[in-house]
Amino acid sequence: MTVARTTRVPALVALLAAGVLAVLAPVLAGGAGGSASASAAPRAAETSVSAIAASLRESPVYVDPAASGQLSQADAHALQKRIEGADKPVFVAVLPAGYPTENLFTDLRTATGVTGLYAIRLGDRFDARADASVLPAAAVRNLVGSVRGETDAKAQLDDFTDRAVANMGGSAPASWGAADTGGGVSTGALVTAGVVLVAGGAGAYTLVRRNRRRREAEQRAALDRLRVVVDEDITAYGEELDRLDFHPGEPGADDAMRDDYAHALDAYETAKSQMAAATRPEDVRGVTEALEDGRFALVRLAARRHGEPLPERRPPCFFDPRHGPSVADASWTPPGGAPREVPVCAADQTRLADGRDPVIREVDTDQGRRPYWEAGPAYGPWAGGYFGGGLLPGLLVGTMLGGLMAGPSYASDYGGGYGDFGGGYEGGDVSGADFDPGSFGDFGGGGGDFGGGGGGDFGGGF
Repeated sequence: MTVARTTRVPALVALLAAGVLAVLAPVLAGGAGGSASASAAPRAAETSVSAIAASLRESPVYVDPAASGQLSQADAHALQKRIEGADKPVFVAVLPAGYPTENLFTDLRTATGVTGLYAIRLGDRFDARADASVLPAAAVRNLVGSVRGETDAKAQLDDFTDRAVANMGGSAPASWGAADTGGGVSTGALVTAGVVLVAGGAGAYTLVRRNRRRREAEQRAALDRLRVVVDEDITAYGEELDRLDFHPGEPGADDAMRDDYAHALDAYETAKSQMAAATRPEDVRGVTEALEDGRFALVRLAARRHGEPLPERRPPCFFDPRHGPSVADASWTPPGGAPREVPVCAADQTRLADGRDPVIREVDTDQGRRPYWEAGPAYGPWAGGYFGGGLLPGLLVGTMLGGLMAGPSYASDYGGGYGDFGGGYEGGDVSGADFDPGSFGDFGGGGGDFGGGGGGDFGGGF
């Protein structure tokens, strides 16, 4: 055991040294590479969609020469670094007010050929579109709406970018990777940095172990608090099953009804077993996914028994998933936030229409009982299991939970951001013109209002 302890750190240091030499070798052999920046000043003639697309394939920000007064080259470069640092497929174009808008989004997406989120500031107007695999239409609408009132281009684009990269899925396109992130770094500085990195290897190893133990302790504490809420959800669902007046052998029961009933029972058992086995906050995602699935099976069973059309699959009520599947989307504005569309149950739909407050799920926090979206980062996986990665971004924009989940500490401690909940996110991949613009739309075309439709998507939505 003594030998193992004494050789492990030197081995790590040797590995770090080898990595440093590998990184420095090209520089020592051939010198520093070129530099890249946001496309803030292309030639004046390069204003066609094809030219803009070519620029966006190399860098996430394009500023037309005729719109340089809206966003300076320094601000464009800072925005480029913000997007590249987030590793998200966000494409931003700043164009003059008179730029033709007909089919602009669709044509730009086609010419660029990369899945992602496309935002355009045109004069003092702003709108965005996205591939559905990256961000759903409802989330795009809500993100655009949250910044549309901002008149300063820099503030608007910065705010939109910050919220978008926190909420969307996918990764930056590989074509951006060729760009130099700074340029002008001397070989001597790189060598010095490499020596410092090697010398600090042993200390870094100790720090990593200490941080890992701290995160594990924090995760256990978060799971203990979260377990109370999840157990309440499981209990509430079990009570629904107890109240269900259905027997598989009753007159009129058919195989479809029995399948729905069995599905609902299985969901209950799955939720209980997964919660019992949970060791981290992100493990509860599977629990709430099972509960959501079971409640939909119960709604489907009820429709069959009453001879009604089978319901469409909808997410749970945003205000409290225990209310069951939603029946519609309704506009709601959180205190101090921007309006957004949220899925609501029939009772909360009526309350909102009457100007009353919905019945909101509150949980215990250090500040007392608060809505779950103001409770803390551990509730991210809990909400993600109910609503999935596709819908969640638009619902939580501007809330405490949304802000906490956007931070790097959340990604480290709780398994990542919104994109991890829904799975299957793709972005930054080259698809050319192979996308469905049917529900995508443009800026209104034909003289219509820029952004009139607002927040469409390339891929048909959800």
